[in-house]
Amino acid sequence: MAEIIQKDGTWVFDGDALRLTPGRDKDVSLFRRALGELVVPLGALAGISFEQGRRSGRVRLRLRDGADPLLHATGGRLTEPNDPYQLIVQSDRYGVAEYFVDEVRNALLLDQVPADPVDTYLLPGPAVPLSASAGDGTVSFDGERIRLEWNWKTEDAKAAAGPRVLTLPEVTAVEWHPAAGLENGHLRFGVRHAPTTAPPKYDPNAVELWGFKKDPLMALVAAAVQARLAHPAAAAAVDVPKTEPQVPRQLPPAVEDGHDALLRRLRELGELHRTGVLTESEFTLAKQAVLKRM
Repeated sequence: MAEIIQKDGTWVFDGDALRLTPGRDKDVSLFRRALGELVVPLGALAGISFEQGRRSGRVRLRLRDGADPLLHATGGRLTEPNDPYQLIVQSDRYGVAEYFVDEVRNALLLDQVPADPVDTYLLPGPAVPLSASAGDGTVSFDGERIRLEWNWKTEDAKAAAGPRVLTLPEVTAVEWHPAAGLENGHLRFGVRHAPTTAPPKYDPNAVELWGFKKDPLMALVAAAVQARLAHPAAAAAVDVPKTEPQVPRQLPPAVEDGHDALLRRLRELGELHRTGVLTESEFTLAKQAVLKRM
């Protein structure tokens, strides 16, 4: 057995699986603490690496494509502090990290674990039931039903429809995007026979995210739902009948002028500040960032 214990977390390898436990240090992200311990079977790994730095290094796991519903649902968009498959290692523990990495690599070689994609999930996804609140709503999932509830920050027409309940057979896809730059993020559910052309702000099957601390928690819900949907490899294997009419490709909407986008972002920030979502200091910092780009 190989083990490495750091403030960032504890990783244990018993020859068959890696047990990844997040640390209790204040710098460990809220997302990783909420995700909790992960057990990664050896067969789900495509590789492991150790990167040294002057003061600290990182041990990183690379999973086989299609093995983890969390990575699929987030599309690799989790930021480094929220990445459960990397461990920060202090410089005085580099020897232990190198030994740990060698043990895992040797096991991969001995078991002849391939690095190619898989067609079934090898990790179960987050445990249910679970619930997360961020942006303009709260999403709960019990393993069978998804419930979306709105808060006082929700757009009026969207909130007027009331809470939304989706059953798994209705859901065709799930995606989580973090807020980036001037663009807000979202958690969106693709629903059978329901178009997804509306922006998340107005989409009753989506929660709009504004880039705050709890946004990544929505990725937990996305991963739990994804784990219970058809694996993408299985869906891709379904042949489309040749007699099916081809749907004309729609042209993407015109790109908004950069100056107009900045003005729109300023208006949104002002509204968030007026309604109390942003504090005075948060509003000032965000406004200055936008004005620098104008």
